[in-house]
Amino acid sequence: MRRTTAAAPAPAGHGGHDTGAGLRTEFPFRLPRGYVDEHGTVHRDGVMRLATARDELVPLRDDRVRENSAYLSVVLISRVVTRIGAVDDIHPGVVEDLFASDLAFLQDFYRRINAEGHTRAAVTCPSCQEEFAVDLAGGRLGES
Repeated sequence: MRRTTAAAPAPAGHGGHDTGAGLRTEFPFRLPRGYVDEHGTVHRDGVMRLATARDELVPLRDDRVRENSAYLSVVLISRVVTRIGAVDDIHPGVVEDLFASDLAFLQDFYRRINAEGHTRAAVTCPSCQEEFAVDLAGGRLGES
């Protein structure tokens, strides 16, 4: 499988890889908890690229997916995440070792960038009921 890596994520809401035709194909993100590698280092910032039809078809031939359909998301996420922190060899084993909240975040992030084409989501403040948009790609509070 051919994999490209991004040098560093663009700030949330900006950049990403642009094909030159105005199509953004890579999206930076920040995991809620982070991937902990074998040395105990926590990696939170990463990049996900847009999925291709092949990315969605190839996992269906995977024996692990045939045995357990829930494994589909693990294989699919491992195909489209190009980097998490300093880790750029993202394979199903890495995705298996993510905290459940981080996997859920990546599954939602995948749906947003592939179905809707952006990472912004409309939310409502539970206290004052004011509606506003947030960028799910990450960034620190207060940044725009």
